[in-house]
Amino acid sequence: MDATAELANRRRKAAMICRLGQSAHPGRLELRVKRVYSHTSLRVQARFCAPIYWKGLGTFLAKSKIYSDARAALAGVVEDGMLVAVGGFGLCGIPEALIEALRDSGKKDLTVASNNAGVDDGGLGLLLKTQQIHKMISSYVGENREFERQYLSGSLEIEFSPQGTLAERMRAGGAGIPGFFTRTGVGTAVAEGKEHREFDGKIYILERGIRADLSLVKAWKGDASGNLVYRKTARNFNPMAATCGRVTVAEVEVLVETGALDPDQIHTPGIFVQRILHNPSPVKHIEKRTTREA
Repeated sequence: MDATAELANRRRKAAMICRLGQSAHPGRLELRVKRVYSHTSLRVQARFCAPIYWKGLGTFLAKSKIYSDARAALAGVVEDGMLVAVGGFGLCGIPEALIEALRDSGKKDLTVASNNAGVDDGGLGLLLKTQQIHKMISSYVGENREFERQYLSGSLEIEFSPQGTLAERMRAGGAGIPGFFTRTGVGTAVAEGKEHREFDGKIYILERGIRADLSLVKAWKGDASGNLVYRKTARNFNPMAATCGRVTVAEVEVLVETGALDPDQIHTPGIFVQRILHNPSPVKHIEKRTTREA
């Protein structure tokens, strides 16, 4: 068999694998096939990521993304000194069960990229209380006395990042963009130590994209393949945080079968999500309760 015929034969075999995955039971499991074919000057690389269920054997070929509880969802992926991206804004759209599991893991010296650090008794404030966070990459540091105490005492390092810049740094990291120039922060403490460059007569500063070791996000609805839909303002930083993690764990309130979500309404494709936690009854704290006098 000559090189061209051999290559064509291997391509047909790879196509059969792909068709098998599409015609079986989508979402029940995932098989990743990677082959590199080479012969003399011919070289082609094929990658397939298809949900496959081998009905004849009745055996799953890959592991489900769904985990039974928050601790199991983080097992084996959390280490000391990690950079963790966390979705949410205040207490809105935070993965509260996953944050508690991260606290219970006891891992320390964490760098956390998130808009803020929650409040004293909620959200990332729980990790501050146990002093598991070494550095925060944040936009807003108010509403948390423990945050203030640790920062002023020098035990907590802070890298300030404007909200739009922080969101773009996460998005850029997820898109494989190592850095970008922005005018936001020029002439302020945010620009100190960063490269400055002039474009069209205006000064810009270089901001680095964020590529996290682990991302924790919260979604309203998700399916078994990891496709996510966020609800209203709880969307906030979650889509960007989901893409920038090497491993992304999503906490969802409503879990449905693959194919039940309208593809046009999906905010985060499942290819970015490796693990899913179903938390149907989250405790939704109110950060500031305002009532009218009787």
